[in-house]
Amino acid sequence: MVIWTGFLLVLVVLLDLVVLASSRLPGAIRTVAFQGALLALLPVVLATGGDQPGHVVALALGALVVKGVAIPGMMLWAMREAAIRREQEPIVGFVPSMVLGMVGVVAAFTLCGALPLPIPERHALLVPTSLSTVWTGLLLVITRRKAVAQVLGFLVVENGVFVFGVLLTGFMPVMVEAGVLLDLLAVIFVMGIVMFHINREFSSLDTRRLSSLRD
Repeated sequence: MVIWTGFLLVLVVLLDLVVLASSRLPGAIRTVAFQGALLALLPVVLATGGDQPGHVVALALGALVVKGVAIPGMMLWAMREAAIRREQEPIVGFVPSMVLGMVGVVAAFTLCGALPLPIPERHALLVPTSLSTVWTGLLLVITRRKAVAQVLGFLVVENGVFVFGVLLTGFMPVMVEAGVLLDLLAVIFVMGIVMFHINREFSSLDTRRLSSLRD
């Protein structure tokens, strides 16, 4: 199980870099959906004899439905309604973004290698993977102009938070974990409404157009 967990976490980090390098929004959304589906496996592969099976299954299924299906589906719908396919002019180019992402990955793994895990028996790659994924999401929010890409960044940030939450799953009640997922769903839903109104008023989801707003 340790080997499979390590492989899963490394794949999650690689998908972070793929998202940063992607200019095609549908591909980026599907990549994050695949990442969410992989993260849904984490509670299962990390389960120990002391964990409640019902708790583990509920957390895994909730993550799969919300991260892998519901939210990506909503984002694909919003993108189709807005008739956009690509991030044309990011604030930071795709190659520099990927380089910054790799710098963040190296920094996270270097820093966490010198720090003790909050729970020593958990996998050593959980914390650096969490930090790397949060860093990737923040880069998407900061360096992209399209609202869809920025919402995708928030989803990636929450994926990183979820990885760290799995580290503490034995201490977090099911309702708290479900609340995190539901909060994320609510945030994405509200931002979907915002994207719809931005596109209706400006015929664009480029957030630079918001500077033309007047009283």
